[in-house]
Amino acid sequence: MQIRVLVINPGSTSTKIALYEDGKPVKSAAVSAGAEARPGDRAHRSCSVIEELPGRTGHVAAFLEEAGIRPEKLSAIAARGAPLAPVPAGTYRVNAAMLEDCRSDRYVMHVSRLAALIADGIGRHHGVPAFVVDPVSVDEFEPVARVSGLAECPRVSLLHALNIRRVAMKYAAEIGRPYRELNLIVAHMGGGCSIAAHSGGRMIDAVDANGEGPFSAERSGGLRTDSLVRLCFSGRFRDAADAIGYLTRSAGVAGHLGTSDLREAGRRAAAGDDKAALVLDAMACQTAKHIAAMAAVLKGRVDAVLLTGGAAASGRITDAIISRVSFLGPVRVYPGEDEMAALYEGVERVLTGREKARIYPTGEFEAG
Repeated sequence: MQIRVLVINPGSTSTKIALYEDGKPVKSAAVSAGAEARPGDRAHRSCSVIEELPGRTGHVAAFLEEAGIRPEKLSAIAARGAPLAPVPAGTYRVNAAMLEDCRSDRYVMHVSRLAALIADGIGRHHGVPAFVVDPVSVDEFEPVARVSGLAECPRVSLLHALNIRRVAMKYAAEIGRPYRELNLIVAHMGGGCSIAAHSGGRMIDAVDANGEGPFSAERSGGLRTDSLVRLCFSGRFRDAADAIGYLTRSAGVAGHLGTSDLREAGRRAAAGDDKAALVLDAMACQTAKHIAAMAAVLKGRVDAVLLTGGAAASGRITDAIISRVSFLGPVRVYPGEDEMAALYEGVERVLTGREKARIYPTGEFEAG
């Protein structure tokens, strides 16, 4: 039986769409979301995100029409998972509870929430199942990982789970060992940076650049608490959303160098720009420190360190990290991120019976 899956991945300025047939992408597109969709505050304000739903749904429908595929001929729809309720890793069937959370103000209203809404709108009308895979809010922390120094602010899991888990499973397959038997540290380095410790097939601890991790291309990472408090009360920001937008879109390398393009920053450093060189070296050093911290979580038993994401394509950055963490064990580099393939693969594992779909938000497996 042919497996035909439509993959939907909304981003801040475009919607990535792909059609997979039996594991191969046969058509793909990145459709501009229009001039009204811009990064920044908008990512934190629910109204304008939901307002984009009709237009982005139309883009997906047009993609299918151009491909000559009737929606009812799809085996399934794979949608990017948004930062919703904390759940275990896996593939989740889109249900009423998920759709309600996608529309509510309970969680951060990131544009990725539109993926499940688009998938449900198309799938329900044509009798096609819709799923999300390894959403940003995957939470497999051990109890000790949740405790912070402030009872009102427990540590939370928000990370690039989709690509991190795919790379971990890819490495396990390459060396011929089950993923659940490996202790791995995976660093996803892109606009933001997430670093996760894997043990027993779970991501038992992690940091990300929205909170306490290293700074990255656009995000501040962890900061001195007293300095951050003073900045937030300095009168510089209109409200909390304004401050969060600044810390997650205009900080990191972008704040230091005026660009979030790490290739441009690398070119400046290679041309003798001392500031660019210092900032990139500092980012690599911070990333290495957090990787080493995850080794402590694993009690020093590390089978491999895996570097992935867009920044992993920079030899300058990966070489600087490797020079600091190679004492932990083998280091492998997987440049870039293939979220579309990861979404397809998660759904394909369910369609072929290799995994069971999970139920949102409990994380329980479906019966049967």
